[in-house]
Amino acid sequence: MLATKIENPMTLEEVKKLPPVKATQQENFLNADQQSSKGPEMEVIDGLSYPKGTEAVGVAYLAKAADEGATETDHFYPPFSDLDYTPRLEPKKFRRPKFIDRDSIPSIGLKTIFGTDDRKVFYSTAYPWRCVGRVETPLGTGSGVMIGPRHVLTCSHIIDWQPNNTTGWFKFTPMYYNGSAPYGAAFGIKTYYKYKVNGPTIDGTEAQYDYTVVVLDRPIGNSTGWMGSKSYTDSWDGSAVWTHAGYPFDLTGTQRPTYQTGIALDGDFWTTDDHESMTHQADVYPGQSGGPFWGYWGGQPFAVATQSAQNASNNTASGGANLVDLVNRARTEFP
Repeated sequence: MLATKIENPMTLEEVKKLPPVKATQQENFLNADQQSSKGPEMEVIDGLSYPKGTEAVGVAYLAKAADEGATETDHFYPPFSDLDYTPRLEPKKFRRPKFIDRDSIPSIGLKTIFGTDDRKVFYSTAYPWRCVGRVETPLGTGSGVMIGPRHVLTCSHIIDWQPNNTTGWFKFTPMYYNGSAPYGAAFGIKTYYKYKVNGPTIDGTEAQYDYTVVVLDRPIGNSTGWMGSKSYTDSWDGSAVWTHAGYPFDLTGTQRPTYQTGIALDGDFWTTDDHESMTHQADVYPGQSGGPFWGYWGGQPFAVATQSAQNASNNTASGGANLVDLVNRARTEFP
């Protein structure tokens, strides 16, 4: 994957003009049991059986974003999937009130929702929405996205980092919705990282590297498709072109995904494009961590960052050339 010139993403207005695309082949949906030919490998801890954890693989930092490695990785749009730029919202009969009242938990920081809450709950098996999924680890739940045939991009702080280059178990369910799993679920076997981020608080250095790529035990991406990835550049700062999706605790109890579009990112002035945190004022809440920020090039989606943290002034995401390098490394070594 050679370095290529990074052009500007499509504007929100340009994306809105794109027509949806119908599948050219028929999709054969299978239930979760049929999708997963075998369960995860198990291990016994303190007399109880758990899915086995993953091997952690550290990848050296890039020194200069423009001179080293690839600036993007490819996407895959499966021909048996529709392509929609606006996802189908959940049916009215399934809509629920907020799972919790944020005002009752002031310690989270009420300003993680800026102005009107623009998140919408969706259920869509169209591409690229089907690539987004729910992450589960011993630390709790988060969000992620298929970024390769069996590769998930998520945040580092949802990973249960263990001694001896191992992690706790990792489960990913694409387009999880109220317990349904149209593509089944898969478990992690390798976790690629640049920096081990341990929550619940995230410092300035951790915010620059809060992403991981987890290799799954089966190529679930052949069913869902996957997004590409691109190296973020500060020349895009302030452009309201990004979409974010994830599984928030406040609106849906992490049981149903939400999305928001027209988001602007602002890269850290003091760090280079190879690794940086980006502030934004998208509406987020715990559970959305690890969810992707993506834009469109030629009508196709490319992730540039993952949701990392929130505070009362700005929310933050993590990305840069090191994110793309991590995706490239995981996909090359475990295609």
